[in-house]
Amino acid sequence: MHAWDSMPHHSYQFSWSPKCGLCPSTASAQLHYDAVCELRAAITAGHSINLRRGHPIALKDGKAQLLCETAGSTGTPKVIVRSQRSWIASFDTNREMFGITPDDCVAVFGALVHSLALYGVVEAAHIGADICMLADLRPNTQCDQLIRNGVTILYLTPTQLRLLCATQTLMPNVRQIIVGGGIVHDSLRHETQKSFPNAALTQFYGASETSFITLANDTTPMGSVGAPYPHVTLELRTQDQIRSACAGEIWVKSPYLFAGYAQGDGRDTQIKDGFVTIGEFGRMDDDGNLFLLGRKSRMVTIADQNVFPEDIERYIADRFLPKDVVVMAEPDPLRGHRLIAIVQGSTETEDTMLQACRAHLGPLKSPRRVVFIEHLPLLPSGKPNLIALKHWLDTQE
Repeated sequence: MHAWDSMPHHSYQFSWSPKCGLCPSTASAQLHYDAVCELRAAITAGHSINLRRGHPIALKDGKAQLLCETAGSTGTPKVIVRSQRSWIASFDTNREMFGITPDDCVAVFGALVHSLALYGVVEAAHIGADICMLADLRPNTQCDQLIRNGVTILYLTPTQLRLLCATQTLMPNVRQIIVGGGIVHDSLRHETQKSFPNAALTQFYGASETSFITLANDTTPMGSVGAPYPHVTLELRTQDQIRSACAGEIWVKSPYLFAGYAQGDGRDTQIKDGFVTIGEFGRMDDDGNLFLLGRKSRMVTIADQNVFPEDIERYIADRFLPKDVVVMAEPDPLRGHRLIAIVQGSTETEDTMLQACRAHLGPLKSPRRVVFIEHLPLLPSGKPNLIALKHWLDTQE
């Protein structure tokens, strides 16, 4: 028997509670509010919902499925298919963990085409909480809307949270911040405490294909993305599919998994025996806390050693507290690759950063140079646009 076989029965289709309301829209956000209204109509129709073109369309196929895009941070977004029940399974869990009620107001900061914003909206509608759409607004305007509408719960990415904190606006009405799509470094946690003094910050690790995998809070060890989300089974496996107690590729089994791809495919995604991997590597401590190493698709070889750029990003972020950092790889005829750190919002010099990296990471994993950028290019989902960064980096030679 699977762990979730004993879970309470969940409906197979999304519902839109009559208690759920839409906060007043600004003119620039009207397009996104219109999309929410279309989503409500599609849910009420009781069929599958297609969001591949940014606006919800009801598909009269009787399958109760959901089609939406991945973030596409490393290439063309993929269209995934999941049952509506796979998300409904987590609504009651979140309602209990975060205390979400019809008295809450949930804000999202991306378009519905992106799964994080879509999830926040559908969960709020299902529970009966009000919805505040803040995509495509300036951070100052977003903060004004959070206060004006009495928003209590946020679903957003680390970059979106950082932009809110940079306004230095005090928002005591927010009580729960749920962050996905990236790592929340200690510097951002400190900034968040200043702007949202009454809010608990919870980071979840997951993907469009898997939904929730782990949760991290203020008791989680530094550098970890937390322990498994309820009803999630994690395994670390070697290349030979042997379970590892130390480190390996992360495989996930849960009631929240997707059903497959409707468009494109994940070159690192594999499905086997009810488990899914998206090509992410990690390690676990003795208490079951997961520590990410990096994506297979971003892993590079330097002098015959496998190196994850994300590992260097985490060190620079924790050591120098920049607003953001991305580490890119470029070909090197001698070693295979060399690393370049692209840093936003730091007063440290390139020499200081390079010396610290060499001392802590060693010469193999240390960036060969540091490039400073005024604003990292972002995807609509709020994640760094690695493709645009590569093009920008090519102009800096």
